[in-house]
Amino acid sequence: MSDAHSIRILEETGSTNADLASLIREGRAPAEGDWLIARKQNAGRGRQGREWFDGSGNFMGSSLVLRLDNDPPPASLSFVAALAVHDAAAGAVGKTDDLELKWPNDVLLSGGKLSGILLEMVGRHVIVGIGVNLARAPDLPERSTAAIADHAPAPSPEDFARSLAEAFASRLAEWRSEGLSVTLQRFLALSIYAPGSHLRVHDGEGEAVEGRFAGLETSDGALRLRLADGSERVIRAGDVD
Repeated sequence: MSDAHSIRILEETGSTNADLASLIREGRAPAEGDWLIARKQNAGRGRQGREWFDGSGNFMGSSLVLRLDNDPPPASLSFVAALAVHDAAAGAVGKTDDLELKWPNDVLLSGGKLSGILLEMVGRHVIVGIGVNLARAPDLPERSTAAIADHAPAPSPEDFARSLAEAFASRLAEWRSEGLSVTLQRFLALSIYAPGSHLRVHDGEGEAVEGRFAGLETSDGALRLRLADGSERVIRAGDVD
């Protein structure tokens, strides 16, 4: 890995996202591309306030992106992060056939959820928190989960951090130089959704909506769902069954 990125390892902390947020507020923000990872988190969080599984031997870490005036929408960094996790996981597993992406930012391994991604904004920074099941996956009643160890020898969190840092830097540069449309094209090429696929989505308010996949909004990556009456609904936050 390039020396341009540093990786700081903590034995235990509450949340690497919270740690970076504190540093930003204190005026001591790390450089963009640096990573803070923890061997153990006792207050990790997932999207929509969910608790994040703290599995020994798994990857738990955060980096930050300094928002530039001409950057795409900051929320679209979730696609950058998902693509980077896909790249790093493919290197660990040794193939890409079993790896797919699911809107808004899930990485699936043989259909099981492999990772979690949480974005938080603090001032002009976007904190990108990522958890990846390397050694083991949690048992969740509502969804299938997966770990890299189920398919190949699990890399150490430190080794995975180096691969992820390189992948994220590459995908971030593409997001900035080529624009969001290219990032979305890359995401859709690896997505589980085919045009017209039937989807059931729980939107940000918890309402269940059914329809056909009609693509992603080019402005921000929101999900477009074609309803039974032919109209389209745009969903910017939610979960797909």
